[in-house]
Amino acid sequence: MDKLVIEGGKRLHGRVTISGAKNASLAMMPAALLASGVYHFSNTPNLRDVYTMSRLLGSMGLFCELNGNDLLIDANNITSLEAPYELVKKMRASFYVLGPLIARFGEARVSLPGGCAWGPRPVDLHLKGLEKLGAEITLEAGYVHAKCQKLKGAKFHFDISSVGATGNVLMAATLAKGTTLLSNAAIEPEITSLARMLVKMGAKIDGIGTSQLEIEGVDTLNAVDFETIPDRIEAATFLIAGAMTKGKIILENTNPYHLTSVLEKLEESGCKIDVTGESILLEMEDIPKPVDITTSIYPGIPTDIQAQWMAYMLKADGTSKITENIYTDRFKHVPELLRLGADVQIADNVAIIKGGKQLSGATVMSSDLRASASLILAALVADGSSEVLRIYHLDRGYEAIEKKLIGLGAIVKRVKSELI
Repeated sequence: MDKLVIEGGKRLHGRVTISGAKNASLAMMPAALLASGVYHFSNTPNLRDVYTMSRLLGSMGLFCELNGNDLLIDANNITSLEAPYELVKKMRASFYVLGPLIARFGEARVSLPGGCAWGPRPVDLHLKGLEKLGAEITLEAGYVHAKCQKLKGAKFHFDISSVGATGNVLMAATLAKGTTLLSNAAIEPEITSLARMLVKMGAKIDGIGTSQLEIEGVDTLNAVDFETIPDRIEAATFLIAGAMTKGKIILENTNPYHLTSVLEKLEESGCKIDVTGESILLEMEDIPKPVDITTSIYPGIPTDIQAQWMAYMLKADGTSKITENIYTDRFKHVPELLRLGADVQIADNVAIIKGGKQLSGATVMSSDLRASASLILAALVADGSSEVLRIYHLDRGYEAIEKKLIGLGAIVKRVKSELI
């Protein structure tokens, strides 16, 4: 098992290219179940989660090959309608296969999902939406078994704006008979990207980019080539890293529009930011001002940058507050930040961060993907050397992060660890 060894105190400077969006890829790949043919996805991030999804699709008979950042999926020979527990348990996004399978084949057997260790993230909205379209769903020994003769268009309101449920029901609706109206649908860029891919495949979808989607079902869809959007969470992480280290960095291959709320908060903290096309220049010369954030659905502050922002506010001159409104059990990085010398207090879904105290290097352990990133950021500004263990979480969502940090001047080394 690998760990990262980080020497703190280096100012980041230079250019870094942002990879394709993990969460966009994990939605697009199961869409290949909707139509036979060969798909080519460019700008695909080379990540553990992408390999996990490839293995899952491979277990169903699809051929998946990732060459660099180009992903090929041959969906001409689907042999199984089951997503087995041993693969689905590794990643919640595996549940995306349910909608396409039931829509095209009228049956699916999908294990209940796994994923990061924090917080309850039930799949009831996925199931309610598919039932509204006519699927008969039963739970059998930890598996969701869905059947139908033919899905039929219907009206469905998401009680909570859910990215996963919106993607699943949206894919299913493309092959349903008649019109489906989805209200309070998620509008995250990854869902908008999926919808645009489905349209390119031949789907009829109105309202893309809004919370009201109208889908007119079609009989068949076609395989396509499609480019994965840039990863806004990776981009935000590197922007925060630049700000924390009083650096000057340029991010390339970004979509600044997807980062509006984060860029505004960074500017509020004292960063100088210049956006040119697909590039973002960030320069930070001063101690950051304390800035409160409240996580919310897009276009608000993403919950996936909450942990990184906490690390940033440890450098601030004063006290700041983070209110976590998406997943209330998402502060498992705090005990590890305390090991580095942080002063953070938690009460329910609110964290109070007292900044200005110099951090000291220590050995810390990752609990989930974004927690890993927060520990790395804190280690970059800590005195001395830090070790970040269990970085397999990190490899799920950040492509070659240590190489990118080294390219910006950080001293980071990936080494083998004996600890599990």
